[in-house]
Amino acid sequence: MSGRSRWDGAGGRGIESEEEEAGVGLMSGVHVAAVRRDNDDDDALQESSFAYGLGGGGPCPAGPSSSAAARCSNNRASDAKQALVWNQPELDELTAADNHNGYSHRPVPDKAWIGSRHIVTFMLFLGMANAYIMRTNMSVAIVAMVNQTALERDPTIPDDECDGYYTLSTNTTTHSISNEGSFLWSTSQQGYVLSSFFYGYVITQIPFGILSKKYGAKYFLGVGMLINSVFGFLVPLSANFGIFSLITIRFIQGLGEGPIVPCTHALLAKWIPPNERSRMGAFVYAGAQFGTVISMPLSGVLSEYGFAGGWPSIFYVFGAIGTLWSVAFLWLVHEDPESHPTIPHDERKYIISSVWGAAGVSSPPVPWRSILKSAPFWAILVAHMGQNYGYETLMTELPTFMKQVLHFNIKANGTYSSLPYLAMWVFSMVASHIADMMISSERFTHTTTRKIVNTIGQFGPAVALIAASYTGCDPYLTVAILTIGVGLNGAIYSGFKVNHLDISPRFAGILMSLTNCLANLAGLLAPIVAGYVIDKRPTQAAWRVVFITSACVYMVCCSIYVLLGDGTRQPWDNPSNDQINLEHKKNKKKKKKAKDIEDTVQ
Repeated sequence: MSGRSRWDGAGGRGIESEEEEAGVGLMSGVHVAAVRRDNDDDDALQESSFAYGLGGGGPCPAGPSSSAAARCSNNRASDAKQALVWNQPELDELTAADNHNGYSHRPVPDKAWIGSRHIVTFMLFLGMANAYIMRTNMSVAIVAMVNQTALERDPTIPDDECDGYYTLSTNTTTHSISNEGSFLWSTSQQGYVLSSFFYGYVITQIPFGILSKKYGAKYFLGVGMLINSVFGFLVPLSANFGIFSLITIRFIQGLGEGPIVPCTHALLAKWIPPNERSRMGAFVYAGAQFGTVISMPLSGVLSEYGFAGGWPSIFYVFGAIGTLWSVAFLWLVHEDPESHPTIPHDERKYIISSVWGAAGVSSPPVPWRSILKSAPFWAILVAHMGQNYGYETLMTELPTFMKQVLHFNIKANGTYSSLPYLAMWVFSMVASHIADMMISSERFTHTTTRKIVNTIGQFGPAVALIAASYTGCDPYLTVAILTIGVGLNGAIYSGFKVNHLDISPRFAGILMSLTNCLANLAGLLAPIVAGYVIDKRPTQAAWRVVFITSACVYMVCCSIYVLLGDGTRQPWDNPSNDQINLEHKKNKKKKKKAKDIEDTVQ
C-alpha cells in the first residue's frame, strides 16, 4: 500500500488515535475487511478480505476461517471503508482489555533475557566495530609505511622542541629509526591518503539510505561490508604501485562501507522499542570505539611483529575478520521481526506493539520538503557535522601527533592512541543507561535528555583539546587529558546520534543517511586541513592550531543543537497524515491539470 487509510469501524471499533493507527500499520499479515456501500442501497454492504505482507504486497485470501476468503478481490476502491480484522495466533493471548482489534496499548515486554533483537543488536555492534577497524587501521599503518625522519622539514624549525625533557632510550630510538617505512609521502599527501576513504564513504550515504527504505537494509549492509573487507586485502599491493592506486583502493573501500550507518539506523528503527533505544543505540554505535580500541594497538603490534613485512599484515588480518563477519551477518540477521522465522511470539508482539510506525506495511513517500524545513533535523545535521570534524581530526591524526610531537614508537603509539577511544566506549555505555533512566523517570523529556547528554558529549572534548594543546612536552599528561575529553565524547551516542529515531522513526534511515553524508564531508576535510597546517612544520604551535580549530567547531555546532534540537516525533512523520498528504497531492495535480487545460483553451 502506498499510504495508510484510517481504519474505520464497520466490523469493529475504528482507530481513534495516531499512536493506535501507527501501531496497527506496523503489522504484517494484517487482514483488512474492506467495506463499500453499494451505490443503489446504502444498507447493503459488500465485504472482501485481504492480507497484506510487509512489502505492501497484493491481496490474498485471509484464511479458511473467513467467510470472505473465497471471494478474494483485487478491487481496492478509494472510497472503501476499512475495518481491521486480525488472524495472528501469537496475539491471541492478549486480553480483551489490552487488545482492541489486535493492537496493544500497553506493550508487554518479552520474557526472554536474550531475544532476537539482542542478537541483531550484537551483530550490528560487531559490524560497526568492523567498519571502524577498516576505517582507522590506515591511521596507524601509515606511520609505519612512511619514513617520517626523511621527510622535508622547514630548516628554521628545530628537530625536537622537547629535547632534554622527554628523550627515548638509545636502544628504543635506534630500533624506531630502523623500523621507518619505505614511502616518502609528505604530510599533505598523507592527508589525502587518510581522507580518500571518506570520499567513497560520503557518496553512498544518501543512495543507500533511500534504497534501504524501499528494499530493506540487510543486504546492502552485509554485501557492502563484504566489498570493503575484500578490497582491504589489496591495500598493500596497491601501495607498492603508487599513492594514486592506494587512494583508489581506499576510495572503493569507502564506497562499500557507505551503507553501514543508514542501514544500521534503519534496522534499529525496525527492531528496537523506544524505551530501549538509548541503551541499544549507544551499544551499537559504541562498536565504533570498540573497533578503534582493537584496531589501533593491534595495528601497532602487527606493524612491529606481523608477517608479510609488518604493516601489510594489518590489512590481511582485518580483511579476513571483516569477511567472516559479513557472511555471519547475512546468515543470522533478518530484515525485521515479521520476516524472522524463529523469533519467539511474545518478543515479536512486544516489538511490533512498541515500535509503532517505524516499519509499517505501507511505504509512504518521503516528505522531503517537510524534512528540509524542519529545525530539529537541521539541529541534528549541524551537531553531526561538528562531531565528525572533531572526531576525524583525532582519529586520523592522533597517531601522527604522537609520533611527531610526543615521539612514541609504533607499538606504544597504537596503544596510547587507543586509550581515548576505550574511555569513549566505556562512557558511552554509562551515559546511555543514565539517559534511559532520565527518560523513564518522567522528570526529563526526550528533548531535555538529548540536549543535556549531547552538551556533555561535545563540550567535553572541546575543552580537552584546548587543554591538550598547551601541555607542552609532557606526553603522559597530554594523553590523560585527551583520554578524559574523548571519553566524555561518548555521550553523543545518547544525544544527537539517536535523535533521528525520536523525531522520525519511519524515516530514521534516510535522515541518518542525509546527516551522515554531509557530516562526513566535514570529516574528510579534517585530515586535509591538518596535513596542510603541519606540513614541513610539525611543531606544537601548528598542532595547537589543529586542536583549537576542532574545539571551536565542537562548541559552535553543539550550541546550535541546544537551541534548535527536539526529541519529539515530528508532525511530518505522523502516519495519520499519509492519506491526507496523498489526497492533497492528487488535488494539486488536478488543479494544475485543470489550469493547463484552461490556459490551452484561452
